[in-house]
Amino acid sequence: MVPFGGWDMPVEYSGLSNEHAAVRTRAGIFDVSHMGEIEIAGKDALAAVQRISSNDASKLAVGQAQYSGLLTPAGTFVDDLLVYRLGPAHFLLVVNAGNIAGDYAWMAENIQGVGDAVAVDSSSRYALIAVQGPAALNVLQPLTGVDLASMKYYWFGHGEVANVRATVSRTGYTGEDGFEIFVPPAQADKVWLALLESGRSADVIPCGLGARDTLRLEAGMRLHGNDIDDTTTAVEADLNWIVGWKKDDFIGASALREQKASGPARKIVGFEMQERGIGRHGYDAYIGDAKVGVVTSGTQTPHVKKAIGMAYLPVEHTAVGTEFDVDIRGRRTRARVVPMPFYKRAK
Repeated sequence: MVPFGGWDMPVEYSGLSNEHAAVRTRAGIFDVSHMGEIEIAGKDALAAVQRISSNDASKLAVGQAQYSGLLTPAGTFVDDLLVYRLGPAHFLLVVNAGNIAGDYAWMAENIQGVGDAVAVDSSSRYALIAVQGPAALNVLQPLTGVDLASMKYYWFGHGEVANVRATVSRTGYTGEDGFEIFVPPAQADKVWLALLESGRSADVIPCGLGARDTLRLEAGMRLHGNDIDDTTTAVEADLNWIVGWKKDDFIGASALREQKASGPARKIVGFEMQERGIGRHGYDAYIGDAKVGVVTSGTQTPHVKKAIGMAYLPVEHTAVGTEFDVDIRGRRTRARVVPMPFYKRAK
C-alpha cells in the first residue's frame, strides 16, 4: 500500500506480473475510486465544456464519452480527462486523483462568463471499479441488465450491477476491452465482491497500481505528471486527435494552432532499449554527447517482455528506427525509437 493522490492505494495484491498477465489473458479488477468526478450542468453547459476542454464535446451524443484535455493558454496540460455526456446540458468529467481540487477550481473560474452553467465537485458521490480484459464482458454481464455486448467503445449506460444503482461505461486504461462502473461508495464493496465471485471460474483477480501502470504503458497511454504536464503541449504529446481543431475558441486553441502550423520542436516517442537496462522516468536522453531530452515513462513490461518507454526528443530525431542513448545511472545505454502502442489487442 502507498499514498497516492491523497488516497491509500494498493501497488499490488498478488504480484505485478501476475496481475498484468491476468488482464491481458483473462480479466482483472481495479479499484479506481481515487479518480475525481466533476459535473457541469445548466443551459449553457455545452458551451462551458467546449471552452475548458480541448476535444469537441458537441460531437458527443447523450450516452457517449470522449478523451480530452484541460489545457493552459499555452496549450500545455492542466490535466487529461474523460468527458461523459449525461444529458443535453449535463456533463460528467472524470479527472486524475491528485488534481481534483485544482481542476475544480480551474473549471469553476474558467466557465464564469459563459452563461448558465455551474461546476460541482461530485467526487464523494462516486466509487469507480474497473473490470478489464478479454473476459470482462462475461464476468460483468451476469450481474447487470445493461446490454454490454451492444455497447460500443466509449459509450455508457445506466442500470444496476449486483442490485446496486450504477453507470457502466466501455472504457479503460489498459489497452484491453473492459468496463468502468460508477457506484455509490457505500455499496462499492458489494459490487467488488460480486465481480470477484462472478469471475472466479475465469480466475479473475484484483489488480493494483503497478499493473495499471505497466498495462497503460504497453498500450501507449499517456500518464499525467509523467508523459504530459504543464510543460508539454497536446501537439508535442502527439495527441492531436483529442483537439477539436474545427471548433470555436477554447483555452489553448491559438497556441496549439500556431504550433501545429509551424511544427513542434520536440515530440514524444516510444522506444525499446537495445542493450541491457531500463530507461526510467527522469533519465536523460542523449544524441552523441548532447543531452536532447528526457524519459517520461519506462519499465520492463511483463507481456511484451521488453524494456520500453516514452521520451521527448527533438522532432528531427523522432523517426521510427532512430537510435539514441539513455543515461542509466551514469552509463549510456542504447535505445531505438519504435511505433506506439507497443501492444495492441486483437479485435
